[in-house]
Amino acid sequence: VQLQASGGGLVQAGASLRLSCAASGRTFSYYDMGWFRQAPGKEREFVAAVSWRGDSTYYSNSVKGRFTISRDNAQNTVYLQMNRLKPEDTAVYYCAARRAASTSTYNAGGTYPYWGRGTLVTVSS
Repeated sequence: VQLQASGGGLVQAGASLRLSCAASGRTFSYYDMGWFRQAPGKEREFVAAVSWRGDSTYYSNSVKGRFTISRDNAQNTVYLQMNRLKPEDTAVYYCAARRAASTSTYNAGGTYPYWGRGTLVTVSS
């Protein structure tokens, strides 16, 4: 499956952004989808994930209550609505896909074989 993330940009703290990830190549609805991010000088970290059916969502503690992941299987797209952005949210954001798998591993980047190229989000203070 091919993934293309978009929607990043430069915003001030407290602002909102919505990231999109368009998928093509395989049956999108069979795939769990995740968002990960990597800040400069830091390791990649899990942000959010949504199950293939869209009925389960998962978030890291650092974004819970501020970010919302959703998917539109008809449009083969997954979204990440980011509200109340903070400077520490600055990172390259990547979307990732995997065939539906164990719910215990949603936050494990190594279980996602398909990755998009990333979109940069910069939050100024």
